[in-house]
Amino acid sequence: MSLVAERAGVAAGTAYVHYDSKDELIVATYVEIKLALAHAALMGVPPTGSDHDRFTRMWRNIHDFLAADPAQARYLAQLEASPYFERAYGQLAQADDPLIAAADELRAGAIDLPLTVLWDLAVGPAIRLAADASTTLTRGQLTELAEACWRALRRPG
Repeated sequence: MSLVAERAGVAAGTAYVHYDSKDELIVATYVEIKLALAHAALMGVPPTGSDHDRFTRMWRNIHDFLAADPAQARYLAQLEASPYFERAYGQLAQADDPLIAAADELRAGAIDLPLTVLWDLAVGPAIRLAADASTTLTRGQLTELAEACWRALRRPG
């Protein structure tokens, strides 16, 4: 917490005014990033239209949002693989994450898997790509990858 306070330019005690512990700060940061990601993901996505078109637009929005700040993508990937994830996800669900609602709408035709697994299949590659700033794909390659993620989610036939 002292390092966080130092980087924020405040006294160490000030951090504890807003967060009781480092764990609470870590989870709150995740929730803040995910809510910002949700709003970016849904930007310009029509409420009607094919699930495919809505998905690919959200996928591109997610990638573009995180590619603009790879540190956020790395944070998401790291936290989602940590013991903090269950607690963070619970808080996110309580925060009425609009991306969870959008995912629920798209799940109707998806293979029957837990939401966290579907999240990894759907946008895990977008997050990993954005986190690794040394790997860049063309717009065409990104479109192919979004299509591959779409196919990975859908029930056969």
